[in-house]
Amino acid sequence: MLDASALPITLQDTGLRPMSDTDAGAYAAGTKDDAVRRFGHLPEADYSPESVRRMIREEVAPGLLSGTLAVLALADAATDRFVGSLVLFDVSTESAEVGFWIHPDARGAGHAHRGLELASHFAQRSGLRTLTARTLPENRASQHCLTAAGFREVERSVGTTPAGHRTELIHFRRDLASAVEWPLETERLRLRLHVPRGP
Repeated sequence: MLDASALPITLQDTGLRPMSDTDAGAYAAGTKDDAVRRFGHLPEADYSPESVRRMIREEVAPGLLSGTLAVLALADAATDRFVGSLVLFDVSTESAEVGFWIHPDARGAGHAHRGLELASHFAQRSGLRTLTARTLPENRASQHCLTAAGFREVERSVGTTPAGHRTELIHFRRDLASAVEWPLETERLRLRLHVPRGP
Protein backbone atom coordinates (compact mmCIF):
# COMPACT_ATOMS: atom_id res chain seq x y z
CA MET A 1 0.00 0.00 0.00
CA LEU A 2 1.05 3.60 -0.56
CA ASP A 3 2.19 5.69 2.40
CA ALA A 4 0.78 9.22 2.11
CA SER A 5 2.94 10.35 5.04
CA ALA A 6 5.92 10.26 2.63
CA LEU A 7 4.44 13.27 0.76
CA PRO A 8 5.18 15.96 -0.25
CA ILE A 9 8.63 15.44 -1.75
CA THR A 10 10.77 17.55 -4.04
CA LEU A 11 13.50 16.96 -6.60
CA GLN A 12 15.16 20.11 -7.93
CA ASP A 13 12.38 22.21 -9.58
CA THR A 14 9.60 19.62 -9.27
CA GLY A 15 7.41 18.70 -6.32
CA LEU A 16 5.11 15.71 -5.89
CA ARG A 17 2.19 16.30 -3.53
CA PRO A 18 -1.47 15.42 -2.92
CA MET A 19 -3.94 17.26 -5.16
CA SER A 20 -5.92 20.14 -3.71
CA ASP A 21 -8.95 22.13 -4.81
CA THR A 22 -6.64 24.90 -6.02
CA ASP A 23 -5.37 22.50 -8.73
CA ALA A 24 -8.85 21.98 -10.23
CA GLY A 25 -8.74 24.75 -12.84
CA ALA A 26 -5.27 23.90 -14.15
CA TYR A 27 -6.04 20.16 -14.14
CA ALA A 28 -9.27 20.67 -16.10
CA ALA A 29 -7.52 22.99 -18.58
CA GLY A 30 -4.67 20.51 -19.06
CA THR A 31 -7.08 17.71 -19.98
CA LYS A 32 -8.29 19.77 -22.97
CA ASP A 33 -4.84 19.51 -24.60
CA ASP A 34 -4.75 17.26 -27.69
CA ALA A 35 -1.69 15.29 -26.51
CA VAL A 36 -3.20 14.71 -23.05
CA ARG A 37 -6.49 13.58 -24.62
CA ARG A 38 -4.65 11.25 -27.01
CA PHE A 39 -2.05 9.76 -24.67
CA GLY A 40 -3.32 10.44 -21.13
CA HIS A 41 -5.91 7.62 -21.15
CA LEU A 42 -8.12 9.65 -18.86
CA PRO A 43 -11.11 7.75 -17.44
CA GLU A 44 -13.53 10.65 -18.08
CA ALA A 45 -14.30 12.18 -21.46
CA ASP A 46 -14.46 15.73 -20.11
CA TYR A 47 -13.31 17.55 -16.98
CA SER A 48 -14.42 20.87 -15.50
CA PRO A 49 -13.01 22.55 -12.40
CA GLU A 50 -16.08 21.42 -10.46
CA SER A 51 -15.83 17.81 -11.66
CA VAL A 52 -12.13 17.81 -10.67
CA ARG A 53 -12.98 19.11 -7.19
CA ARG A 54 -15.62 16.36 -6.91
CA MET A 55 -13.07 13.77 -8.08
CA ILE A 56 -10.64 14.98 -5.40
CA ARG A 57 -13.30 14.64 -2.68
CA GLU A 58 -14.86 11.35 -3.78
CA GLU A 59 -11.96 9.39 -5.31
CA VAL A 60 -8.56 11.02 -4.90
CA ALA A 61 -8.59 11.74 -1.14
CA PRO A 62 -10.13 8.36 -0.13
CA GLY A 63 -7.74 6.48 -2.47
CA LEU A 64 -4.69 8.15 -0.96
CA LEU A 65 -5.98 7.61 2.57
CA SER A 66 -6.49 3.88 1.93
CA GLY A 67 -3.13 3.57 0.12
CA THR A 68 -4.74 1.98 -2.95
CA LEU A 69 -4.65 4.94 -5.36
CA ALA A 70 -2.53 8.08 -5.58
CA VAL A 71 -3.71 10.76 -8.01
CA LEU A 72 -1.02 13.34 -7.29
CA ALA A 73 -0.03 16.79 -8.48
CA LEU A 74 3.31 17.56 -10.01
CA ALA A 75 4.08 21.14 -8.97
CA ASP A 76 6.66 23.80 -9.61
CA ALA A 77 8.84 23.60 -6.50
CA ALA A 78 9.22 27.39 -6.19
CA THR A 79 5.59 28.45 -6.73
CA ASP A 80 3.61 25.24 -5.99
CA ARG A 81 1.81 25.81 -9.32
CA PHE A 82 0.23 22.66 -10.81
CA VAL A 83 2.34 21.47 -13.77
CA GLY A 84 1.01 17.96 -14.32
CA SER A 85 -0.65 14.85 -12.99
CA LEU A 86 1.00 11.65 -11.80
CA VAL A 87 -1.04 8.60 -10.82
CA LEU A 88 -0.05 5.40 -9.04
CA PHE A 89 -2.74 2.73 -9.47
CA ASP A 90 -3.24 -1.04 -9.51
CA VAL A 91 -1.35 -1.01 -6.22
CA SER A 92 -0.38 -4.32 -4.61
CA THR A 93 1.96 -5.13 -1.73
CA GLU A 94 4.86 -5.35 -4.23
CA SER A 95 4.12 -3.04 -7.15
CA ALA A 96 2.07 -0.27 -8.73
CA GLU A 97 1.56 1.15 -12.20
CA VAL A 98 2.45 4.78 -12.88
CA GLY A 99 0.89 7.14 -15.40
CA PHE A 100 1.55 10.84 -15.96
CA TRP A 101 0.82 13.85 -18.11
CA ILE A 102 2.31 17.34 -18.18
CA HIS A 103 0.28 20.54 -18.58
CA PRO A 104 1.04 22.06 -22.00
CA ASP A 105 2.28 25.31 -20.39
CA ALA A 106 4.91 23.37 -18.38
CA ARG A 107 6.41 21.06 -21.01
CA GLY A 108 10.11 21.02 -21.76
CA ALA A 109 11.19 21.86 -18.21
CA GLY A 110 12.03 18.30 -17.09
CA HIS A 111 8.98 17.82 -14.86
CA ALA A 112 8.09 14.43 -16.39
CA HIS A 113 11.53 12.93 -15.77
CA ARG A 114 11.77 14.33 -12.24
CA GLY A 115 8.17 13.29 -11.57
CA LEU A 116 9.01 9.69 -12.44
CA GLU A 117 12.03 9.83 -10.12
CA LEU A 118 9.81 11.19 -7.35
CA ALA A 119 7.19 8.50 -8.02
CA SER A 120 9.90 5.84 -7.76
CA HIS A 121 11.10 7.31 -4.47
CA PHE A 122 7.53 7.52 -3.12
CA ALA A 123 6.81 3.91 -4.14
CA GLN A 124 10.07 2.75 -2.59
CA ARG A 125 9.34 4.60 0.68
CA SER A 126 5.94 2.87 0.64
CA GLY A 127 7.67 -0.52 0.55
CA LEU A 128 7.01 -1.36 -3.09
CA ARG A 129 9.62 -3.22 -5.12
CA THR A 130 8.52 -2.49 -8.70
CA LEU A 131 6.90 0.24 -10.77
CA THR A 132 5.34 -0.54 -14.13
CA ALA A 133 4.07 1.69 -16.92
CA ARG A 134 2.35 1.31 -20.28
CA THR A 135 2.36 3.60 -23.26
CA LEU A 136 1.33 3.64 -26.90
CA PRO A 137 3.98 2.83 -29.54
CA GLU A 138 3.50 6.27 -31.11
CA ASN A 139 4.06 8.10 -27.82
CA ARG A 140 7.80 8.54 -28.25
CA ALA A 141 8.04 11.32 -25.64
CA SER A 142 6.65 9.04 -22.93
CA GLN A 143 8.96 6.20 -23.96
CA HIS A 144 11.95 8.55 -23.77
CA CYS A 145 10.95 9.82 -20.30
CA LEU A 146 10.43 6.29 -18.99
CA THR A 147 13.75 5.04 -20.35
CA ALA A 148 15.61 8.09 -18.99
CA ALA A 149 14.05 7.44 -15.56
CA GLY A 150 15.36 3.88 -15.40
CA PHE A 151 12.40 1.96 -16.78
CA ARG A 152 13.08 -0.80 -19.30
CA GLU A 153 10.78 -2.18 -21.98
CA VAL A 154 9.60 -5.69 -21.08
CA GLU A 155 6.96 -6.50 -23.70
CA ARG A 156 4.52 -5.31 -26.34
CA SER A 157 0.99 -6.61 -26.35
CA VAL A 158 -2.63 -5.64 -26.89
CA GLY A 159 -4.24 -4.49 -23.67
CA THR A 160 -6.85 -2.22 -22.16
CA THR A 161 -5.92 1.35 -21.22
CA PRO A 162 -7.23 3.01 -18.02
CA ALA A 163 -9.76 4.74 -20.31
CA GLY A 164 -11.09 1.31 -21.34
CA HIS A 165 -9.73 1.18 -24.92
CA ARG A 166 -8.12 -1.95 -26.36
CA THR A 167 -4.91 -1.15 -28.22
CA GLU A 168 -1.28 -2.16 -28.64
CA LEU A 169 0.78 -1.10 -25.62
CA ILE A 170 4.46 -1.09 -24.71
CA HIS A 171 5.01 -2.31 -21.16
CA PHE A 172 7.84 -0.88 -19.03
CA ARG A 173 9.20 -1.86 -15.63
CA ARG A 174 11.53 -0.31 -13.06
CA ASP A 175 12.87 -2.35 -10.19
CA LEU A 176 13.25 -0.23 -7.08
CA ALA A 177 16.34 -0.40 -4.89
CA SER A 178 15.88 -1.42 -1.30
CA ALA A 179 14.70 1.46 0.83
CA VAL A 180 17.36 3.70 2.34
CA GLU A 181 16.77 4.96 5.85
CA TRP A 182 17.17 8.73 5.97
CA PRO A 183 19.23 10.47 7.14
CA LEU A 184 22.10 8.49 5.65
CA GLU A 185 25.31 9.04 7.59
CA THR A 186 28.94 8.19 7.10
CA GLU A 187 31.95 9.33 9.14
CA ARG A 188 32.30 12.50 7.04
CA LEU A 189 28.86 13.09 5.54
CA ARG A 190 25.22 13.29 6.58
CA LEU A 191 22.57 13.17 3.82
CA ARG A 192 18.93 13.88 4.45
CA LEU A 193 15.86 13.88 2.20
CA HIS A 194 14.45 17.33 1.49
CA VAL A 195 10.85 17.52 2.74
CA PRO A 196 9.27 20.96 2.23
CA ARG A 197 7.76 22.56 5.33
CA GLY A 198 4.28 24.07 5.34
CA PRO A 199 3.75 27.84 5.41
